[in-house]
Amino acid sequence: MHTPHLPHDHGHNHDTAHILTHLPGPEAAAEASAVFALLGDSSRIRIFWLLCHTEECVCNIAAAVGMSDAAVSHHLKILRLNNMISGRREGKEIHYSLADNDQARFAHRILDDFFRINCPCEPIKEDDHERYQ
Repeated sequence: MHTPHLPHDHGHNHDTAHILTHLPGPEAAAEASAVFALLGDSSRIRIFWLLCHTEECVCNIAAAVGMSDAAVSHHLKILRLNNMISGRREGKEIHYSLADNDQARFAHRILDDFFRINCPCEPIKEDDHERYQ
């Protein structure tokens, strides 16, 4: 990777040259931006967070977040098309849950950290007790 020459030396470099060797490229930044954009809607965040912790059908998701089935279906379609959730057919219903990929798990961790909660599906680690108090 090309390390750019910085035009100003402010005398407090703090190893900027080394950091620049790890600067994400435009493609990686675009991929990260797309993940964050998916979570740019408060309703979608609530739906995604719920599906990070349980598998549910549209009707139950709608009841849980206080939205219509149609509105929830719209958000589910966006999340599914972007590989953040997956669906499993059971009879006439589709049950949705967190997708099994790095981006979905990353978004799950970010939301849990943001909300200062630990995933209810995992025990709190000893070093997390202070963080989640």
